[in-house]
Amino acid sequence: MSLADNSNIDYEDFEMSSSQETSLLLNSSSAMAERETKYVKGDDRVTVNGTSTNSDVGTDDAKTSGFLYVLSFFAAIGGFLFGYDTGVVSGAMLLLKKQFQLTSLWEEIIVSATILFAAIFALVGGFMNDFFGRKFTTVCASAVFTAGAVILGCAKNITMLVFGRSILGIGIGLASMTVPIYIAECAPPHLRGRLVTLDILFITGGQFIASLIDGGFSYDKTNGWRWMLGLAGIPSAIQFIGFMFLPESPRWLVKKKRIEEAKKVLQFIRGNKNVDQEVKSIQQSCEEDEEMARVQGNQFVLVKIFQNRAVRKAVFVGCGLQLFQQLSGINTVMYYSASIVKMTGVRDESTAIWIAAGTAGVNFVFTLVGLWLVERIGRRPLIIGSLFGVLLSLALLAVGFQLMAFNSPPVSFHSNYNTSSPCFSYNWCEGCIEDSDCGYCYTEVGKSAVNGSCLPKATDDTSRSLMGVCNSTTPPPDTVWAEGYCPTDYSWMGILGLVLYLMFFAPGMGPMPWTINSEIYPLWARSAGGSLATATNWTFNLVVSMSFLTLTETLTKYGTYWLFVGIVFIGLIFMIITVPETKGKRLEEVEELFEGPWCTRCSGGSGKITSTKE
Repeated sequence: MSLADNSNIDYEDFEMSSSQETSLLLNSSSAMAERETKYVKGDDRVTVNGTSTNSDVGTDDAKTSGFLYVLSFFAAIGGFLFGYDTGVVSGAMLLLKKQFQLTSLWEEIIVSATILFAAIFALVGGFMNDFFGRKFTTVCASAVFTAGAVILGCAKNITMLVFGRSILGIGIGLASMTVPIYIAECAPPHLRGRLVTLDILFITGGQFIASLIDGGFSYDKTNGWRWMLGLAGIPSAIQFIGFMFLPESPRWLVKKKRIEEAKKVLQFIRGNKNVDQEVKSIQQSCEEDEEMARVQGNQFVLVKIFQNRAVRKAVFVGCGLQLFQQLSGINTVMYYSASIVKMTGVRDESTAIWIAAGTAGVNFVFTLVGLWLVERIGRRPLIIGSLFGVLLSLALLAVGFQLMAFNSPPVSFHSNYNTSSPCFSYNWCEGCIEDSDCGYCYTEVGKSAVNGSCLPKATDDTSRSLMGVCNSTTPPPDTVWAEGYCPTDYSWMGILGLVLYLMFFAPGMGPMPWTINSEIYPLWARSAGGSLATATNWTFNLVVSMSFLTLTETLTKYGTYWLFVGIVFIGLIFMIITVPETKGKRLEEVEELFEGPWCTRCSGGSGKITSTKE
């Protein structure tokens, strides 16, 4: 039987406890309007007409059906696809670079083609979500992603690679803005943060699985990358089939006046037939939105967003969260993790890929920590603490790369070849490898590099020099051709910095921008607000990914990470000032948090709800 067709389900077997009825009454918007309601920070208790009661009344697991977890699982596969693509390209690029003789520019184009189209179609996804629904948009995303994976697996040239990566971007852009909204609109308040964070857990799980696949296929230097990129089509095909049997979001159905259908979906998701109060609450929210639309006239939704002070503020905060998530450098770590490991002095490509797999594993494990903490300590403390740790770990990375540069081995052997190559003008390894046309050739004696020379790369195979002792595909024993890195005693600092970065980023800055963005917009602006925030994420993802390798060549590696440190410091101030606490609140209640001053701490607390409206 199709799970999307709930008309024949018998709900008489479900019973509702008095505590659950109380919870639903407390959660209804009419009750919120008639009572003075106060949320006390740090105490999960609600005061209603002078009577104090726990805010989690009736929100125990008996109210939640197993189907909600099935729904969340299939939806979160969209996050897995996002994560898999982010993780797999890191290892694949090391093989593609050699097979297609890619320059840094072509590397950035292939990586960034996906991001560009994801940014564009995150905006398109907002309109598709409004007109066609969350389910239809997700089905389209999984179908497109499957097609892109097949194209990449069969790619014969750089043009096919760029085209396939662009197709993937369409699917990722649609899914990344739809999945968090779909899960948030289906989940009850006491599970919403955890279930939306599940989407991010699937992202990091996708990155980890991708890194293991990268490691396994890294030994096949000719076709390994085809398997890495093509296998992404399997989970997207699973999501496509699974979503055929899942229902539409109940809130979208109410918005489209399909009340009975929405009620049946909610009954099935909640495992309870008494959902009338929840449906009425959603209806009232929709009616208020419609009344606002009548007053404002038939205006474009983006115009209405920027005319409404509270929603305008919510969009600003939501876009700011996504902006600083990307400008903190996460996707340079994930897209280029294997390359960064090589920059620290790890020579073997397969070893670099496996070390990158280990860092992806850290990312996955510490996302589980975020899943555990999100409903315990709340969104705001989690994201602020996470960003502070990111600041410290980026500083460690910057110091590590700076020490590597300042202790770079010298060019002690200057060749007398009759050529005007600028490679012969460098006196230190660091300057030599920063020139994309040069590499460092040296003899390894113990832990020391001797007889170092800077030589131009071969035009047909960058794994050897154009001339000199490193020109041979089988150089003499202990002779090393270092392309893009210098031998160093400080490799451990770069790898430790990467691990600490992901330990701090994964629980907070990874999931919380998505979780908070799925909660803070009213229903009429949810698709548009979510698409604006998601497009911001992908746009700055594109900016950072397109510029990272170029920045490391122009600002140096350590200069690039010091730049990230400065940006993260600004982001930390932004979070402290503007981000409210949304833990434990219904989606209809969260809207009220943005009706106060811009500074969330200025009114005496970030977790307070008042019924006063400006």
